[in-house]
Amino acid sequence: MITDSHCHLASHRFAEEEVSELIARAGEAGIGRFVTLATSLDDLEKNLEIASSPAVATALGIHPCDVHNAPDGAVDKIASQIFDERVCAIGETGLDYFHPAPEGWSDDAYRSRQRDFLRQHFELAVRCGLNVVIHTRDKNGTGSFDDALGIYREYSQQVCAVFHCFVSPWEQAEKVLSEGGLVSFGGVTTFKKAEMIRDTVSRCPTGSFMLETDSPYLAPEPMRGKRNEPAYTAHIAKLISEVRGESVEELSVHTEATVNKFFRWGK
Repeated sequence: MITDSHCHLASHRFAEEEVSELIARAGEAGIGRFVTLATSLDDLEKNLEIASSPAVATALGIHPCDVHNAPDGAVDKIASQIFDERVCAIGETGLDYFHPAPEGWSDDAYRSRQRDFLRQHFELAVRCGLNVVIHTRDKNGTGSFDDALGIYREYSQQVCAVFHCFVSPWEQAEKVLSEGGLVSFGGVTTFKKAEMIRDTVSRCPTGSFMLETDSPYLAPEPMRGKRNEPAYTAHIAKLISEVRGESVEELSVHTEATVNKFFRWGK
């Protein structure tokens, strides 16, 4: 069995009535568990509802691209749900310096609010004993990664963080791992020009990474360009096992152990 450790089953790109079909198709492909992540207050309840399925757990958070829509007390609203047995982590949170500031916001103010929200998520994680799922994305340079890693260092003795959809060189992965964190690899790893990411995959020690789709986004080869879905974790697992010189079964043993350690599986 393999877990899709990061997907968005409450996305508007998945019709509500097809979620059970997505889960069934994934099961046929050997993907048996799923972590669906909230990105705003608006989709908390839908993710919790989906996580009522025995195979699904949810992480709750405010995506950095939604901090301008969220009220100042948004993380407190998340806190009111955090001891629900369906909740397995805090996230998706993080920093996004790729997208421009929304209308009425300066880049400095927008990024400052993202950093403030990220710290609030970490504070919540410390209080409730859950780990944190981090998004970073830059248009140029490594600013969001560097800032997120710096904030993680403030809390890394108390909680673990996974830098999801990891697409950076080994030197950056090594910095995350040195703080006790994890990375997670998705569909971009399979892209034909992703040699740098595959080099990172090959260097990561056993127990330091997980698998994900980030569906409905970033479908892997040979499905690139289509809507992504959890079943496609199988394509990612196959490629990564080949890069690492492991069988899919061997890969699944240690990535599942990492998933079990990182997430709280209440069911």
